[in-house]
Amino acid sequence: MAGLIAAKKCITPLVVIKRLSSPEYKAQAAYHKKVVDHYENPRNVGSLDKTSKNVGTGLVGAPACGDVMKLQIEVDDHGKIVDARFKTFGCGSAIASSSLVTEWVKGKSIDEALTIQNTDIAKELCLPPVKLHCSMLAEDAIKAALHDYRLKQDGKIEAVKASN
Repeated sequence: MAGLIAAKKCITPLVVIKRLSSPEYKAQAAYHKKVVDHYENPRNVGSLDKTSKNVGTGLVGAPACGDVMKLQIEVDDHGKIVDARFKTFGCGSAIASSSLVTEWVKGKSIDEALTIQNTDIAKELCLPPVKLHCSMLAEDAIKAALHDYRLKQDGKIEAVKASN
């Protein structure tokens, strides 16, 4: 496309100037290719059975921008996350952050998943400062899902103690 200014570095959103008609110009914000990939081809969209004792659900939101993220994780008997699903209402960066973390948490232990930080997500997706709240939401969603899972496990322990 003639008239496009682009950079290969991780400095999104890029301001792309495209000549429409002389002397009219249009400025567009372009997402980094990693964000676009996760937005156009989101991984692990959907839901798990929230009533299952092995499924933790985290629902978080950012009132300032209206983004809402639901992340669910399924944990096996050995404490490994075997599946993750998400549903997100929000911008491309929020959807990409959700999609990315579902890939990252699979195969990790609960403690390993808790080490995922918003800075790791933002760096991987090349998020600009104005979109860092999306990576923060994703980190919060991981913590919330793991917290919900642990509460369900504590409930199992309490039920066993009560039956003895």
